[in-house]
Amino acid sequence: MSLNTVRRLIGAFFMILMLVSTPLMATEGGFFDESFGNLKEELAAAKAEGKAGVFLFFEMEECPFCHKMKTTVFSQPEVRDYFKQHFRILSIDINGDVELVNFKGQNTTQKKFAFEEYRVRATPVMGFFDLEGNLVVRYTGPTKDAKEFMLLGEYVVSGAYKQPNMNFTVYKKSKGQ
Repeated sequence: MSLNTVRRLIGAFFMILMLVSTPLMATEGGFFDESFGNLKEELAAAKAEGKAGVFLFFEMEECPFCHKMKTTVFSQPEVRDYFKQHFRILSIDINGDVELVNFKGQNTTQKKFAFEEYRVRATPVMGFFDLEGNLVVRYTGPTKDAKEFMLLGEYVVSGAYKQPNMNFTVYKKSKGQ
């Protein structure tokens, strides 16, 4: 094989790699934080960064509602900026066999973590965890739009979820939604 052929093959490989990865980056707009799969360390990072907690997006590849959230909500700059300011943001594949360290420091897989610890069976499920690793708000299904998702984030950040009888529906109504 000639040197020119090798160069063309390498060039073609990188072109394919760019084509495959670009849609993912474009749809999420850099929404998710990079992670090595250690949620205990993610909590420590959130504390050190002065965040309100950790936001987990439980998803699966073939979920149309997850795709909708990524392309129409997470891709919005104001959403990304607000959530990055207040949370470490991670994605959990509910069918994933990728190893994970849970909030307690125990080894598991994404699939076991989602199902056995949080009973996630359908997607998307959005979990907001405080700085101790406690689930404080769980939202199942996609939000209507970016505005509703922002309200969900504000509901957690403001601590409104701690008020008696203040679920997210009541909170939305109190904000005129």
